[in-house]
Amino acid sequence: MICPSCGFEWSYEEDGFNVCSSCQFKWKDEQNPNDDVKVYKDAYGNILEDGDTVMVIKNLKVKGSKEILKQGTKVTNIKLVDSDHDIDCKIPGFGNMSLKSEFVKKILQ
Repeated sequence: MICPSCGFEWSYEEDGFNVCSSCQFKWKDEQNPNDDVKVYKDAYGNILEDGDTVMVIKNLKVKGSKEILKQGTKVTNIKLVDSDHDIDCKIPGFGNMSLKSEFVKKILQ
């Protein structure tokens, strides 16, 4: 990318900014609006989307309950949210729950 400050053609990326190799000017690339879109991935790197079906990959303790959510439990119609637990869903026998995407595997259809 060409530096908007000095016009030098060599730059590198650092912490989400482009940095000029010559004058050290930092700027954000406004041509790519998808930089701020969060991508949710399962434990195996598959990209998750709203409405996907996933499977729990390990036994999980359910906070406030003596029961555990068993490995292999299938969860349909997930909703992705921007929080610590990034999947909101409804699991039969448990009700509404939030899960972390690192503990699920997307079921490819």
